Amino acid sequence: MENTKATARASNLRISPQKLNLVAKSIRGKGIKKAIDNLTFSRKRISKDVLKVLNSAIANAENNYALDIDRLVVEEAFVGKAMVMKRMRARARGRAARILKPFSKLTITLKQSEEKK
Repeated sequence: MENTKATARASNLRISPQKLNLVAKSIRGKGIKKAIDNLTFSRKRISKDVLKVLNSAIANAENNYALDIDRLVVEEAFVGKAMVMKRMRARARGRAARILKPFSKLTITLKQSEEKK
């Protein structure tokens, strides 16, 4: 059987994994056209970056694996933790509070469905 999966990854996206997962969840299991529409009209800031990764995965599917774009479906969209920037905020009485600025990784896998969606 031929390889019918294409992948694209993004690392060090400046958003917490929990927030990024909300956007990734909205495209999981959907056809490409629905996923692109969903990301284009989403009000979340990170949806532009997710759309870039999705377009990269579509290009990989077309150029590297010769898959039919009209039959592609988002098989997986999963999020992982990347680095965390640690910052300091001055507080009362000479103390300090930690500010954690998390980064995330995103992986999108596309597969070719049997029937046209």
